[in-house]
Amino acid sequence: MKKYFSLLLILMFFVTFSKVYGSDIPSVSAKAAIVMDQNTGRVLYEKNAHLKLPMASTTKIMTLLIALERGNLNDIVTVSQKAASVGGSSIWLSPGEKIDMESLLYGLMLNSGNDAATAIAEHIGGTVENFVEMMNQKAKEIGAYNTHFVTPSGLDIGIDDHYTTAYDLALITRYAFLNYPKFAEIVSTKEKTIPWEGKEWDRYLRNKNKLLWIYEGADGVKTGFTNKAGRCLVSSATREGWRFIAVVLNSPPMWEDSMKILDYAFSKFKPFKVFERNDVVKKVKVEKGKIEEIEVAVEKDCIIPVSEEEIGEVNLEFHIPDELEAPIKKGEKIGHVVVKIGEEKVCEVNCLSFQEVDRQDFVYNFKRIIKKWIEIFNPS
Repeated sequence: MKKYFSLLLILMFFVTFSKVYGSDIPSVSAKAAIVMDQNTGRVLYEKNAHLKLPMASTTKIMTLLIALERGNLNDIVTVSQKAASVGGSSIWLSPGEKIDMESLLYGLMLNSGNDAATAIAEHIGGTVENFVEMMNQKAKEIGAYNTHFVTPSGLDIGIDDHYTTAYDLALITRYAFLNYPKFAEIVSTKEKTIPWEGKEWDRYLRNKNKLLWIYEGADGVKTGFTNKAGRCLVSSATREGWRFIAVVLNSPPMWEDSMKILDYAFSKFKPFKVFERNDVVKKVKVEKGKIEEIEVAVEKDCIIPVSEEEIGEVNLEFHIPDELEAPIKKGEKIGHVVVKIGEEKVCEVNCLSFQEVDRQDFVYNFKRIIKKWIEIFNPS
């Protein structure tokens, strides 16, 4: 009897331990998944985040990014026979049709137009191949080193080396949000009408991203599906000015998986302001300057996502010299501060001089000597 009672106690302990410590971490069906904080790039949840996988039409996130970076929204694009004949999802482009670039970008992201992707690529790159090279170069520039593009659309029939990772897709999406307000505007649009040359009516576009309708704060980004990639979704949601980016790859229940990991991030992590822009973090001595000391301040806000358990683990590493030599310009970078949670680097903020300091010269030193003589011989 005692033996069975002991086993029962052990079982109860493990059940309790699981409820307290393990239940808040979500389990998802996706082959790979991630949640990233847009502000810092901190990874808040991951599952096989660096596993290389095909990504279907989530490819178009990079297509949009390159178009915003290299193209002009007001350009008029002439649709080629090749672009008009691309299979899969489309916005029904016709050979020879003329349409503005901005409309193509909405068609690319809302209807997932493969024809739009090809038309954009040909217009900006001259050829699809040149445009794809731009996509691959940009991926490396951003730090998405485990990504390789072959098409601007994500169609992968007969293609083996078109792939990315959940981490890389989140990284690319974060970069686009941070650098291009138009990106955020397009991917958050639910419905749109765009011109249709030769027709008496406009094209009606409806975003395939169901989260925009059903999830609080949802504001992007892109769906994807091929037989090879499975169901894929890059999503984003913003609450009280705080945006998280989620990626699920090869996820049969992609809506549920995405909401589950976003819910986890919003409930588990809260914004913690470490620094506010222009906060003074140190006073530094100045050698050979007309001012003996300057104030050094942080360049920007530093707000990090922190769980309740991590608050006590936030620590700072100051990389600021104790002494400088004049001249020093106002706004000159003096050093930086690294913000860590435990050993994990979460944020790095540059530190700038608050003041301009001229170097001492002959006239300045001569006036100082005269002033000292006056103080010595005429103290009153």
